Amino acid sequence: MQVKTPEQSKTVLTDMVLPGETNPLNNLFGGELLARMDRAASIAARRHSRRITVTASVNHVAFTKAVPLGSVVTVEAKVSRAFKTSMEVFIDVWIEDRESGEKTKANEAIYTFVAVDDIGHPVAVPQIKPETTLEKERFDAALRRKQLSLLLAGKIKPSDASELKALFK
Repeated sequence: MQVKTPEQSKTVLTDMVLPGETNPLNNLFGGELLARMDRAASIAARRHSRRITVTASVNHVAFTKAVPLGSVVTVEAKVSRAFKTSMEVFIDVWIEDRESGEKTKANEAIYTFVAVDDIGHPVAVPQIKPETTLEKERFDAALRRKQLSLLLAGKIKPSDASELKALFK
């Protein structure tokens, strides 16, 4: 199976925040942003695996900055690491300044997707070869996040969480 780079899965969705998508403070509803992130991440996972993909978990979401009415919002998603049948997708959300065009990071999230066949059974996915410094950092951290998740779910023993143990040596 071919090894791919995170860039090959890159998905960018750009849209404007409209009045029906905002809360009483005229900021984008969190759920609306989650849906946009899920769509972008799903496309990235599909591009990487070339299979049907399903959201397995939302591992992390940081609503760092409000997204005001009228903002131009860009959601960028890339597969950060591939495991056997699952893929971690890292999502960055940017707000574009109306006058300067400068982009400011507003939010980020990490989702996990599983590639499935036509009847919903998990299938193997290509591995990832990170290229940039940021891609390498996210790739390495993905294994620690996976081990922590498995540990908390009782699916592995603490002694099997080698990447987590290495943090404390």
